[in-house]
Amino acid sequence: MTGAYLLNLGTTPYLEAWEVQRSLANRVAEGMIPDTVVLLEHPPVITTGRRTDENEVHVPEGSDVEVVETDRGGKSTYHAPGQLVCYPILDLNRHGRDVRKYCRDLEEAVIRTLGAFDLTATRIQGLTGVWLERPPRKICSLGVHIPRWVTTHGYALNVDLDPAPFTSWITACGLEDASFTTMAQELGRRLTVDDVRPYATAALEEVFSLSFEELPAEAGVELWEQPVHAKLAARS
Repeated sequence: MTGAYLLNLGTTPYLEAWEVQRSLANRVAEGMIPDTVVLLEHPPVITTGRRTDENEVHVPEGSDVEVVETDRGGKSTYHAPGQLVCYPILDLNRHGRDVRKYCRDLEEAVIRTLGAFDLTATRIQGLTGVWLERPPRKICSLGVHIPRWVTTHGYALNVDLDPAPFTSWITACGLEDASFTTMAQELGRRLTVDDVRPYATAALEEVFSLSFEELPAEAGVELWEQPVHAKLAARS
């Protein structure tokens, strides 16, 4: 097991979280800090990836949602409160310099998280993310960016949110006829991100052979550049 940091940042605007990722990635690449995993939720936001098509985003006028173009792989997706977002900042020099394996391992961590709730999830050949089958319905999106062998971005697991924007606001993941679901919908009961987080953390530790030291947000601010993110600590 390798020591790593774990940061739970709560609900964080997308662009702030992206800056945090970049700052942490620089420090991980330089060997200043160990692998670090950030868990959070986002206010409503649509993010596009490097393969997003021109007509993929079709948000109705007046919708209360931000649209952000990112540097991750993949196509468009939707984030909102009730979704567990995981951003692993890992040095793949310590985990095998294999991007495909890293993505499969990230999916495996999600599959194990869902398994803790007796939800049987899987991968579907040719598609990214994690799915439930019969019929196929997507429960977790995945997109990564790996400069200098240090990972950024990650996965977004639908815990308990309205999945309608995945199909009404965007052509999510570029899939015209995809069905999207949530853990709460599948279980038939309310569920919070707080309920799921401990199982997600344990799965990440198992799959990537990590041993987390959880840092409070106010301590985490020391890991990235001041004063840009001091307000995150003040909000905690």
